[in-house]
Amino acid sequence: MIENNNVIEIELPVEFSFEQCLVYLNRSQNESLHKVKNSKLYQLIQENSKNYLMEIAYEDGKLKVFCLNRMIHQEDEMNIIRFVRAMFDLDTNIKPFYELAKNDSISESLVKQYRGLRILKIQNIFEGLSWAIIGQQINLRFAYELKKRLVEKYGEKIEYNNEIYYLFPKPQVIQGLQVSDLKSLQFTSRKAEYIIDIAKLICEEEISFENLKNEKDYKSLKKRLIAIRGVGEWTADYVILKCFYLNEAFPIADVGIHNALKKILELQDKPSISEIETMAKKWVGWEAYVAFYLWRSLYD
Repeated sequence: MIENNNVIEIELPVEFSFEQCLVYLNRSQNESLHKVKNSKLYQLIQENSKNYLMEIAYEDGKLKVFCLNRMIHQEDEMNIIRFVRAMFDLDTNIKPFYELAKNDSISESLVKQYRGLRILKIQNIFEGLSWAIIGQQINLRFAYELKKRLVEKYGEKIEYNNEIYYLFPKPQVIQGLQVSDLKSLQFTSRKAEYIIDIAKLICEEEISFENLKNEKDYKSLKKRLIAIRGVGEWTADYVILKCFYLNEAFPIADVGIHNALKKILELQDKPSISEIETMAKKWVGWEAYVAFYLWRSLYD
C-alpha cells in the first residue's frame, strides 16, 4: 500500500523476522552496499537512472520503506516494492521448509533459533557473480575488503547526512578496465580476468539475468552458470542461492557450512562431503534455506 509519494508500506508473511535478517545483514563492518543502524536498514538503489536512498524499518507488523533523498516517482513505486520484496524473499512460502525441519534434528534446531529468517537476495547478476568470485578460496573478512575497494573505486555514490552510500559498480564501467586496475586493489590476476570478462559478457548480452531467471530447472541453471569462465560448482550454487529462487542450491564444499555443522553436531572434526551428502537427503527441495540458516549460526 502506498501512503504517500515518499513512504511505502509492505505487507509481510507470518514467517518473517526483520530482526534475524538484520543480524545477517550486519555481519561485517566492511559491508559497503548497506548500513544497519538503530534497527533499520539503509540502502541505495537505482530505478530508471534515479538513485533512491531507502530507510527500511519494521513497524506495526509491516516493512516501512522511506526514501530519504528524494520523492518517489510514481513510475518507480512498484519497482521499489518488487525490489524490497525480492531482497527479503517475501514471496517464498517457507512454511513447507519448517514442516520438513520437524523430521530432522539439524534443521529443526536451526529453525527454532532463527525462525523468520529469509535468504537475503542479490538482485543484480553482475554483483552476484562478482561477489562469489571475489570470495573464492579466501576468508570472508578479506573478501569484504576486496568488495569494498571495488565498490568505493568504481561504484556510483551519493552523500546524505555526511555519510556515503554506494551502488555496486556497473558492468559498463568494469568492462573497460585492465587486469592491472583490479590487481592494484589486490585482486588476483585470475579473479580480475573473470570479473572483467563477465562484465563484457553482460554488456554484450551473452549473459542475461532475465533470461537466466526463466530457467526453472536447478540442474540446467547450474550447468549454464558453470559454462561461464571462472564459475565452478561452489560459485554456481552460491549464485543460485543468492540471486535466484530455486531452493535446491547447496554449496556443499563451503567451509562455512562445514564449520557450522561441526559446531551444531559438536564434532571434533568437520564432517566429510559424503557425510554432508547423507545429511542433505533430509533437506531435499530446501537445501538453500538450510545452507543459509547454517551460515546464520556462525554469527552467534
